[in-house]
Amino acid sequence: MSRRRPCGGTRDDVIAPLNKIARFFSDKGSPVIASADWHPKGHYSFASSHPGKKSGDILEGGQALWADHCVQGSYGAAFHKNLDLNPVSLIIRKGFRINLDSYSAFFENDKKTPTGLAGFLKGLSIDTVVMGGLALDYCVLYSALDAARAGFKTMVIKDAVRGIDFPSGSIAEAYKCMENSGVILVNTEDLL
Repeated sequence: MSRRRPCGGTRDDVIAPLNKIARFFSDKGSPVIASADWHPKGHYSFASSHPGKKSGDILEGGQALWADHCVQGSYGAAFHKNLDLNPVSLIIRKGFRINLDSYSAFFENDKKTPTGLAGFLKGLSIDTVVMGGLALDYCVLYSALDAARAGFKTMVIKDAVRGIDFPSGSIAEAYKCMENSGVILVNTEDLL
């Protein structure tokens, strides 16, 4: 999300485990869903949209400001070139409302506006969600918490996530928060 280097390795390190897990679940007939930020130019979460503010500042109400990222149609909004999208049956684009950010793949940050993912999964009688990706302390965290709140058994694959660690300590706090919310932390090898 920001230009900071993710902690605990690089963002590229999540690709191999994500591809392996996606193929595994797809081969078993389970849907594989990808989510991605899809921000319009001038998005509310961009520091550049707030004169005098910089990336890392927090607005009243708690919105973190970031460098411009994942702008619709730009190279920065594309999935990683090595991420295998063949097993993916649905892509959730989030954060596309100019004045509303979205960390979670389930709800916008207002906690009221659904993305439709919970309804899609429940319509398929899915009761377990397994996830990985970027960034652990934002999009993965909020998606995992929302999945658990929506009644799904929720697992986060530790070797398939990387965080930003902004503010410092947010990665450790994210793990603690997920565990306290009943999210199960696993490694790829635990699932295969």
